[in-house]
Amino acid sequence: MSTPEHTLHQDVATLYGDHHGWLQGWLCKKLGNAFDAADLAQDTFTRILGTRDLAGIKEPRAYLTTVAKGLVINWYQRQALERAYLEALALLPEPQAPSAEQRYIILETLYEIDAMLDALQPKVKRVFLLSQIEGMKYEEIAVLMEISVITVKRYMKQAFLHCLEFHG
Repeated sequence: MSTPEHTLHQDVATLYGDHHGWLQGWLCKKLGNAFDAADLAQDTFTRILGTRDLAGIKEPRAYLTTVAKGLVINWYQRQALERAYLEALALLPEPQAPSAEQRYIILETLYEIDAMLDALQPKVKRVFLLSQIEGMKYEEIAVLMEISVITVKRYMKQAFLHCLEFHG
């Protein structure tokens, strides 16, 4: 007798067997790196394990491509964030550079902050970053973005509430 969980594992195994090599090749072309392509191919199949109706997928390669594209975007964002952090570290004098453990903690925190901010509307995110990272005053932001100071305050409130909800 076949349980739904057993059927799901069979569906994933079939999907994996039929399309893993193709997906890994597709990712390798996109990334130019076989190691990262292998990791992201595995991540793609891991991501779809939670999908209940794999048998109902009519175009498996299109489905896998869609899931993989989201993972590639996240991968590129993490790479860009890590590069920016490492470039900033390179500008510090040697005694001020953090230890490997501190760098890991900082990078993980930056990834969390990036994911949290990505959930904000683009204008809200920009206002928040101009205020918190660039140190601009609300009036300066309003002029730069051609919005009212009240709108800047409203966006900042949305961003702070979002940060509290995300972290709380």
